[in-house]
Amino acid sequence: RVQLVESGGGSVQAGGTLRLSCALSGNIHSGACLAWFRQAPGKEREGVASIDSTGTTAYADSVQGRFTISEDNAKTTLFLQMNSLKPEDTATYHCAYVNLPSRVECGVIRCYDGYCRTATNFGLDFWGKGTAVTVSS
Repeated sequence: RVQLVESGGGSVQAGGTLRLSCALSGNIHSGACLAWFRQAPGKEREGVASIDSTGTTAYADSVQGRFTISEDNAKTTLFLQMNSLKPEDTATYHCAYVNLPSRVECGVIRCYDGYCRTATNFGLDFWGKGTAVTVSS
């Protein structure tokens, strides 16, 4: 089992920046994919970004060029640098862990009917309780 705890959320004005962190512990595999998804009140979950074991990253179109996902070498901390924030970025952000077979890519995270999956159709194995981000106009 893997535990994930997010931090770094807060309230900012449009155009501002935030850096989210996610502390991971437990049985972490080097081949895992780590990701962020978000959920705004009354809205569907939305995949935000992912990073796989090769360091390949993928982003939702809505955040491409503004957000950057990264991790430390030990895969114990995941980050999401969020720049040029917009009011529509307001949501609770969750980090997630996907245990992928070797040589399988992660790709963009897609969410439908409350379930999020990788581009290669693997479901999220574990995720944290989230950290809230509010962007005011």
